[in-house]
Amino acid sequence: MKEILMQTYTAALPILLGYIVWLLKKQKQDRDSNNRGTMLLLRVQLIDYHDKYMKLGSIPSCAYENFVEMYEAYHELGGNGMVTKMYDEIQELHLASKKGEYCDE
Repeated sequence: MKEILMQTYTAALPILLGYIVWLLKKQKQDRDSNNRGTMLLLRVQLIDYHDKYMKLGSIPSCAYENFVEMYEAYHELGGNGMVTKMYDEIQELHLASKKGEYCDE
């Protein structure tokens, strides 16, 4: 009886471990895809903010806060230097006065 159990474990264990490894790889691929998609969406929004507020020459404080938070998330996901250059340019903009300027984002 003991011998049959050992043979069953010996046959089943590699199959079970292989399945677990496959599941973990699949989860990593899904997570990597989600991270990549999030990074691309952040980049599009950061470029949009940059273009809009560089043309205006100033940025409302709430838009500035949004830009900084999006940049930090983008950077943590492994974003590139192109957006860092945009971040540096946004840093140089003046914050818009509260009169007549508000965030519509």
